[in-house]
Amino acid sequence: MTPTRAALAVEDRMFRALAVLRVVVLAYAVVINAYRNNYDRPVLGWTCVAVMVVATIVSIPVYAAPERRGPVLLGVDLALAVALLLATPVAKGPWFHATIPSYWIVGALLAWGIRWGWRGGTVAAVVLGAVDLLSRSQVAQKDWGNVFLLLLGGSMVGFVCESLKAMAAERDEAQREAAAAAERARLARVVHDGVLQVLALVQRRGGELGGEAAELGRLAGQQEQALRTLIRSQDAVAATGRASERADLAAALGRLGTRPATEVALPAGAVELPSPVVDELVAVVRACLDNVDRHVGEGAPAWVLVEDLGDRVEVSVRDDGPGIPAGRLEAASREGRMGVAESIRGRVRDLGGTAELESGGYGTEWTFSIPRGQAAP
Repeated sequence: MTPTRAALAVEDRMFRALAVLRVVVLAYAVVINAYRNNYDRPVLGWTCVAVMVVATIVSIPVYAAPERRGPVLLGVDLALAVALLLATPVAKGPWFHATIPSYWIVGALLAWGIRWGWRGGTVAAVVLGAVDLLSRSQVAQKDWGNVFLLLLGGSMVGFVCESLKAMAAERDEAQREAAAAAERARLARVVHDGVLQVLALVQRRGGELGGEAAELGRLAGQQEQALRTLIRSQDAVAATGRASERADLAAALGRLGTRPATEVALPAGAVELPSPVVDELVAVVRACLDNVDRHVGEGAPAWVLVEDLGDRVEVSVRDDGPGIPAGRLEAASREGRMGVAESIRGRVRDLGGTAELESGGYGTEWTFSIPRGQAAP
């Protein structure tokens, strides 16, 4: 199975840590061999130490490339550790007490565990432990303990690495799903509830009228279902192109004053925010004004107020219509009508802000507050 990008990232970090460990155990092996210096054949013994030094230096850049971490490299690594264990009785004599590589062999052991999980770590531990015991003329109690530690370390490190890779892959999948959900919400706001509401209305009225109108209603229902399916099935598309650009919110909202009976009150200076944030806030205000046209009347007056409060920006949209009946927005959301839920509240929520609604016989007022430190596309 080909490793995922998340699994490779975990593996890279583990091999970087292993590179440091290799240097540490090499230093220990060199010092302990120099201290003991109990070779029957000194040339062979110090040749083995030199091989460990060269192998450690070479292994660090070789293991750094993921494409090289295959069976050949790990097989050579393990074979070298086995060869140094087998060379110990030849260099020190059959009654040796400590092997030449000492803890240096854990480099190959952990490499197998990192690459192939607990199975790889266990296999490497069994091989190294068996060779260590079989190469001794006399096996002491501490030797059995060392083999047990090899088995425990190889299997546990392998299991932990395998679990970390799985967790990283699950995290990436969750992030992709979250991005896809956010994109579905964005597309739903772009399409807006209007198209879906019209199709639903045609379907309902066609069924009531009967005859040819019923067939038209049936087709409208099919189109509505197809459109909703399209929105749900879209993949996430990253939108980062304009994240660093700035725009003037006051100027953008000022252009909404071209709607009849709309008054826009703006601060004296510019209100600069990231361009995607400005676009979203303009879309929110347009959605509010569309609701005024639809539910109060196309000629009904509306007021837009922009306030720059330093740490946050507040935008208010008010009308003097009959207000929104209690429970109407909740019912619309349950029925799948996304106008307020997504085009207004959803947009503001995605910007890290809040949307407050006051409604009654005196009219309806929306107040949107966007903290500058949290405003994000």
